[in-house]
Amino acid sequence: MRVLLGRVGGRLAGLLPGRGDLAQMRRDPRRDLLAGLTVAIVALPLALGFGVSSGLGAEAGLATAVIAGALAAVFGGSNLQVSGPTGAMTVVLVPIVAEHGTGGVLTVGLMAGVMLVVLAVLKAGKYMQYVPAPVVEGFTLGIACVIGLQQIPNALGVPKPGGDRVLVVAWHALQEFAQHPNWTAAAFALAVAAVMLIGARWRPTVPFSILAVIAATVVAQLAGLDAAKPIGDLPSGLPAPSLAFLDLGALGSLLAPAVAVAALAALESLLSASVADGMTVGQKHDPDRELFGQGLANIAAPLFGGVPATGAIARTAVNVRTGASSRLASLVHAAVLAVIVFAASPLVSKIPLAALAGVLLATAVRMVEVGSLRAMAKATRSDALILVLTAVATLALDLVYAVIIGLAVAGVLALRAVALQARLEEVPLDRGDHSAEEHALLAEHIVAYRIDGPLFFAGAHRFLLELAEVADVRVVILRMSRVSTIDATGALVLKDAVDKLQRRGIAVMTSGIRPGQRQVLDSVGVLELLCLEGREYATTPEAIRGARTYLECAGVMWPLPAQSPRPVSEETEETVG
Repeated sequence: MRVLLGRVGGRLAGLLPGRGDLAQMRRDPRRDLLAGLTVAIVALPLALGFGVSSGLGAEAGLATAVIAGALAAVFGGSNLQVSGPTGAMTVVLVPIVAEHGTGGVLTVGLMAGVMLVVLAVLKAGKYMQYVPAPVVEGFTLGIACVIGLQQIPNALGVPKPGGDRVLVVAWHALQEFAQHPNWTAAAFALAVAAVMLIGARWRPTVPFSILAVIAATVVAQLAGLDAAKPIGDLPSGLPAPSLAFLDLGALGSLLAPAVAVAALAALESLLSASVADGMTVGQKHDPDRELFGQGLANIAAPLFGGVPATGAIARTAVNVRTGASSRLASLVHAAVLAVIVFAASPLVSKIPLAALAGVLLATAVRMVEVGSLRAMAKATRSDALILVLTAVATLALDLVYAVIIGLAVAGVLALRAVALQARLEEVPLDRGDHSAEEHALLAEHIVAYRIDGPLFFAGAHRFLLELAEVADVRVVILRMSRVSTIDATGALVLKDAVDKLQRRGIAVMTSGIRPGQRQVLDSVGVLELLCLEGREYATTPEAIRGARTYLECAGVMWPLPAQSPRPVSEETEETVG
């Protein structure tokens, strides 16, 4: 136990910030300060909007952006990552709020944070690389659709209907709007979204989101538009940390939601960090340390009333594009938002909900990379199928199930593709030292097959069917030097094929079995079956000579005069083995 605790302690120490992080923050502080200020301006309406969408209120979104943003910046594995509330996490939180209330969401966030720290200690960050690109693209497309649909009630200025199915809620909101239209709210939402989308094309570096929100707030206040419902009162500061929300009796029922939140936080954060690496030269994140930082952020944020957080791709991209070079930019982003919380909460509370809905509608549209989707759809049918299934599952079920479905379908299709690479090909016998007459006689009674590729559960039975159709010969030689891998199913199928051929009076000989594959063949008895008969050979020429000897003993061929065997070079064996 002491040794185990020592290893865990050493692993945790290796995940903590070092002097190199501090030195990097001192290199170009002016650029980092400017980048952090810009990201804070972009992040403010998003934090407010995602807090409202989650069901915990705008103050929860701000608390998350401040607390999680600061801790993830210090302890995370990326120098450029910006963390906070995100649309993907909001999608997961809505049903949790509906079923377990505010306390349930905060408890789930804290449990998910602990899980992320455990994943970091177990070095699980490297497994992100195994998530296929079509799954990520489908996941992103599905999230964009869900975020857009979630904004329908606020964008139309109608009360949010009950339920946690986004399609149903959006449909009921449209019905309510048809009966009691609120054109003011709809105009605010559409105007803000249009300004953001058009402005991003015209001047990508200008934060049109905050400008549009400010303009909408000013218009609503000057015109006295009651239909433009504001956010409402916000606390002038962060609440004191507390564990009062924690209900130990509900931990069991909250375990599954916590696993979902932890999985999403890991996936989105590592994906965002990878995007930041791709946008820069010389930057490379530490995936395990990123999980550790996100874990600490999600443990702390609920203590201040915040929702679970992840790395935010959009804000991280803004951070990189505005010249950030170290963690200082993300820290400045969190500090600026904290100042806004303490100094400007009365002004922020007057922002119309419809304006925030417009911000998130534009964000959802900008999440969809049409070029990437088109490329995935054109790549292969399998990639297109995985993308569509993942997107539909995200919209109809939830994000974690969507990723699981996408990975499962991708795995099955990959196995199918690998299995189809396995081939059983009849090859001509090497003439060796035999005369033309002897070679013709050998070819009449002996057939050689070369097995190429993997012989495993996904394609082994097809191999058995092909081998069972062998013509009526006396000897079958299986050349196995090109078998890339073999599992227990493949070995059992091989044994079954040998049994079937031998019951038909056909002798089976093998050549070129690799040392690493002998154990699995021996475990199911096929190696013993061949060795007892003396029919397992190192090379194909030896197997052919063994086949001829067998035919001589059976009286099919006459004995050859004694002669020295022709040496087989490595090049020859590569060709015939």
